[in-house]
Amino acid sequence: MSAITTQPAQPQPQVDVQTPNVLDFLRRLWRNYYVKVFIQGLITIWAVTTFTFFMIRQMPGSPVEAKIDELMTRQAMTYEEAYRATATLFNFDPDRPLHLQYFDFLSGLVRGDLGDSITKGGVSVTSIILRYLPWTLFCVGMALVISFSLGIVMGLAMGYWRGSWFDNLITTISSIISGIPDYIMALLIILIFGVQLQWFRIGDVRGGVDPNITPGFTFEYIASVFKYALLPMLIYVLSSIGTWTLSMKSSTISTLGEDYITVAKARGLSQRRILTDYVGRNAMLPLVTRLAISVGFVVGGSVIIEEMFQYPGLGRNLYIAISGRDYTTMQGIFLVITAAVVFSNILADLAIGWLDPRVRLGKQEES
Repeated sequence: MSAITTQPAQPQPQVDVQTPNVLDFLRRLWRNYYVKVFIQGLITIWAVTTFTFFMIRQMPGSPVEAKIDELMTRQAMTYEEAYRATATLFNFDPDRPLHLQYFDFLSGLVRGDLGDSITKGGVSVTSIILRYLPWTLFCVGMALVISFSLGIVMGLAMGYWRGSWFDNLITTISSIISGIPDYIMALLIILIFGVQLQWFRIGDVRGGVDPNITPGFTFEYIASVFKYALLPMLIYVLSSIGTWTLSMKSSTISTLGEDYITVAKARGLSQRRILTDYVGRNAMLPLVTRLAISVGFVVGGSVIIEEMFQYPGLGRNLYIAISGRDYTTMQGIFLVITAAVVFSNILADLAIGWLDPRVRLGKQEES
């Protein structure tokens, strides 16, 4: 009987199973250009919001002291009477430690709660922003679109026909008006056209809409909205169009020296196509980032102009909040302005990639 021999067991080939590595995934995610920009934007918003939170609390006075001074001035109260009246109005402790106030603010922010206005009897900051933000977006946003569009067209023509009478005239006017602050321009318009020439009554252009008209999607109401926004919008356009025009002229002159413009002319392309497809499109690129910053600041509007004309925008509410030391309203509005500036810059970056494919391809290679 032959012995049964057993063969030694052959080792089974090991299958190299790679477990997913969270760190590798995060590294690949971080190398993505757009994800990186978005995360950096969130960090920037948090940093600016934190700085603003502590900065506004270093202002002299407090909401309680500001309200006491107001009652003593307007209603001739004694300090004790004003203090007792103020104590019943505000649910705010100015002596609460700052770090506890900051943690309360962050916890509310995570829940989407910006808190209540200190000086407006429990009205939420979110409702204030949602109520007055559309007015600023309409007035300042419309003015920005008009000034940017006119500035691009005039600057392109000035740069292409450099040295013409049109170039000399618009350059002179743009240089003058770009050096005048918007509030000085508003005062000049009111004094010259409102007081001296009496082209309009000052009381008729203050506010946001005629209070005697019922709000609604009617021609009468819309016409009233445009009527009250016309003068602030005109001031915004005049105070910014000079900068857009001169910047576009400089960019156009620089673009005209590029080789591809010479090649386009040598190919016999029409002047209109050279202006739009070659000169205008490339000359606009340096202005896109500046436009993005301007779009972000549209949210804040112009504090002084809105206060001068009593326009019911976010800028006027920011002025009221600063005057009354309304910390919660101030930090809510500053948060909206910061977020608008950051995300408008991100959108500008995407717009640059759309206007110039070379930029988009470069970013894809980096990713």
